[in-house]
Amino acid sequence: MQTASTAQPQRAGASFPGPALTLAATTAIQVMVALAALSVPAIAPAVAAASGEPTSVVGTYIALVYFGSAAAALISGSLVQRLGALRLSQGSLLLCALGLLLGLQATAPALAVSAVVLGLGYGPVTPASSHLLARSAHPDRIALTFSVKQTGVPAGVALAGILVPALTVWVQWKLALSAVAGLCLVCAAAVQPLRAGLDQDRERGARFEASALLAGVRLVGASRPLRSMAALSFVYSGLQNCTSGFIVAYLVEGLGYGWVAAGVGLTAANLAGVAGRIVWGISSDRWLAPRRTLQALGALMCLGCALAAAFTPRWPALAVYSACALLGSTAIGWNGVFLAEVARRAPPGQAGAATGGSLFVTFIGSMVWPLAFGLLQRASGSYSLCFASAATLCAAALLLASLAWRPAGASTP
Repeated sequence: MQTASTAQPQRAGASFPGPALTLAATTAIQVMVALAALSVPAIAPAVAAASGEPTSVVGTYIALVYFGSAAAALISGSLVQRLGALRLSQGSLLLCALGLLLGLQATAPALAVSAVVLGLGYGPVTPASSHLLARSAHPDRIALTFSVKQTGVPAGVALAGILVPALTVWVQWKLALSAVAGLCLVCAAAVQPLRAGLDQDRERGARFEASALLAGVRLVGASRPLRSMAALSFVYSGLQNCTSGFIVAYLVEGLGYGWVAAGVGLTAANLAGVAGRIVWGISSDRWLAPRRTLQALGALMCLGCALAAAFTPRWPALAVYSACALLGSTAIGWNGVFLAEVARRAPPGQAGAATGGSLFVTFIGSMVWPLAFGLLQRASGSYSLCFASAATLCAAALLLASLAWRPAGASTP
């Protein structure tokens, strides 16, 4: 099994920052792109009212975000090589800011373009950060390191659940999205002093070739461990984005919550996701093997979905928020273990390419699931049915993964 390399770059110039600073920078970037990607879903009723579309169209919006992310993931490995991982991350922040500003017109075409541009910004950040962390993380703490960095996703979504609805109530939704765009630009500028050190391994003369589009996917397809991990991520990522994308709309339209109270549910789910990513990362490093950890997560995801399907207006708010937290700690908490295992099993120097290829599959799941979820909700009028269906599909995927992993369980945990 290949472990992440801790070798420092050999090119002369600025020194490579320490692991803690590298982790802090990549986590901050992850927070901002997640905040940007989920800002519109966090205030879906307000944006839908302005555009004249039903709130359930948020599923299509999320699908378009991950369409852009999947496309970006295909070329992330080559872009990391050519531009450098941190420069690529800065460009991603600029695209996220642009995507939010494009959506201010509140027309269906503008929101569609906004979602795709946001996706193009969101997609490269994880492969870029995996490239950086694979060079700096200690092999014995790789799952924890990746899990800490991945807390940036639920932290960003939790921030979206608190900040964006509050700004929408206090001022208006367009100013709320503009404020998030401004934060993305500030973050891009703040990490600039680290670029020389973090990007000194980039190859300035590297050329992009069409064959590179599928290089990461081919790499994943040729490896049984990577292939099986990517397949499970298709399901887990879809459930994660249905949770983050629909929980506010569910609590507002299904349970009669106000926007701020519904935002607390989204925040509870994502704060639990932050804690969950750290706990599951430690568990994977010290106690359970990565695959066993992912299996345990899948079982708890099914339970969380079943509880969400049972919500009624009679449930106490504390019980609703607790169920949101359980769902968040698992459906939002699995990524660090997954990404660390992908980086660990990648060929030497190809953590970014392997991550990009795996995330192409992951983002397809993130695209397909919210779209199907939104269509089912629109057809049935029931969020409960949607979460019950998600629980069933997650259980089926977990069963298939367990059967696929059984023959190699002893040698490739």
